Amino acid sequence: MGPGAIATVPGRGYRFTAPVQPSHAAGFAWHQRAGSPVLALRPRFCAFVVASLDGFVAREDGGLDWLQEASTRMPPGEDCGYGAFLDGVDMLVMGRRTFERVRSTPPWPYPAKPVHVLSRSLDGVPAGPAGDVTISAEPPGNLAKRLQQQGMGRVSVDGGKTLLAFLREGLLDELVVTTIPVLLGRGRPLFGPVERDTAYTHAGTRTWPFGFVQSTWRRA
Repeated sequence: MGPGAIATVPGRGYRFTAPVQPSHAAGFAWHQRAGSPVLALRPRFCAFVVASLDGFVAREDGGLDWLQEASTRMPPGEDCGYGAFLDGVDMLVMGRRTFERVRSTPPWPYPAKPVHVLSRSLDGVPAGPAGDVTISAEPPGNLAKRLQQQGMGRVSVDGGKTLLAFLREGLLDELVVTTIPVLLGRGRPLFGPVERDTAYTHAGTRTWPFGFVQSTWRRA
C-alpha cells in the first residue's frame, strides 16, 4: 500500500490513513453514515429450514402435520437454535405465502426486525397487527443491491420459491438445515431445479436426543 498508509496511534494501536476512493467492484457498496462514506459488503443471505429425511418441507397439499407431530418430542423451551439464528440477522426476507402464514398465527414473531415480502400480488401491507413490513416484486439481485446500500449485514430468507430464487441468482450464502427423522415419500421439495451447481462447505452438525439432526453449510 506504500508508505504512510498506516499510522501508529499512541496508547491505542494503529490507524489506516491512506486516501480511500469508492470502488465499483462487485460485492461492495458505499453508504452514508454520520455524513461519511462507509464501505459496505453485500448482505449475507442465510436460511434456517426444516426438512424430512427425504428432503421435503411439506406434503404435496402443504400439510405440516408430520412436523407438528415431531415437535411434540421436543422438550419445553427447545427451539433447535432458531432464536439464536434470528438474533444474528438484521432483517428477514420472505415470500407471500410465508408472510400470510406467519400473520395468521399472532402474535407477530418479529417485533424488533424489519421484514421485506417479495410478492407480485400484494399491493400493500394488509391491515392488521404486524411490525416493520415492506413489500416489493423486485428480483433478489435488485433487492440485494438496495439492502447493500442500506448497510444490511445478515439477512434471513424464508419461503420455498423465495429460497429457490436466491439460490438461482447465487445469493444464498448460508444454509442451516434441520432434518426430521421421517420419510414422507412425496411432497414439496426443499429446493427446486437450478441451472448450475452451487458448492457449499460443511461448517458443523448438531444432534438432539429426540432425533433431529442440524447441519450448517456455507457457500464455498
